[in-house]
Amino acid sequence: MTMLDTAPTPVEADSSTTPSVMKALLLLDAFRGAGPTVGVSEIARRAGVSKSTAFRLLAHLERGGYVERHGTDYCLGRHLFELGNSVPICLPHGLRDVAAPLLGQLFTRTQKVVHLAVLDGTEVVYVEKLHGPGAVNVATTVGGRMPASCSSLGKAILAFSDRETIGRVLRSGLPRRTAYSIADPARLLQELGRVRAKGVAFDREEIQLGLVCAAAPVLRDGRAVAAVSVSGQALGFNPESIAAEVHRTADAISRAFAA
Repeated sequence: MTMLDTAPTPVEADSSTTPSVMKALLLLDAFRGAGPTVGVSEIARRAGVSKSTAFRLLAHLERGGYVERHGTDYCLGRHLFELGNSVPICLPHGLRDVAAPLLGQLFTRTQKVVHLAVLDGTEVVYVEKLHGPGAVNVATTVGGRMPASCSSLGKAILAFSDRETIGRVLRSGLPRRTAYSIADPARLLQELGRVRAKGVAFDREEIQLGLVCAAAPVLRDGRAVAAVSVSGQALGFNPESIAAEVHRTADAISRAFAA
């Protein structure tokens, strides 16, 4: 769940008990999935603050380089890009850095869309994405999110997670992205059992119609810290044909990351 999911109403957010720093963070979170630029009214609505509060705080954020102004609209600033790439997962010898050459090799061998993702709450967050000309159109972006329960990446991670992590996903409800998404908790648990047995998870048009995927977990001490996937068009591509390749790559990343 993101801050946007729990954003207070305008009255609550503008109350004197809400710290200005929290309001500013809500403004930044309002850009999530909103497009390259956003107007003040829309930012205020998404953040749950008044327009005057949004104007005031955006001015501070602009001076700090966290947002940039384009006419009457705003976009996230490059300073946030710098900070985002300073999180441990992106630093030298972090997960993304360690996985990069192995993901590149997987893409070269498969010529399919390759993802690396981690679990955050009940969703997977995409850490890396590799694709080439003519690849299937996958509605994902680095830094973007998808429900864990209906993605091969999410299922690969959940199958090798503790009971509390799995329980949190089940309690939150299982969203349906397509008619093929798993919405029944019992069925999801059965699916996770199969993933644990095989070491590979599949997505057969559960996140996006026309898209199928195979994913395998990146493990550390038996627990999943991330997952790797390969995605292709449902027509003419059987994800089971790539399962062994994905599993070998995930194992190689697990060993490299542990080292």
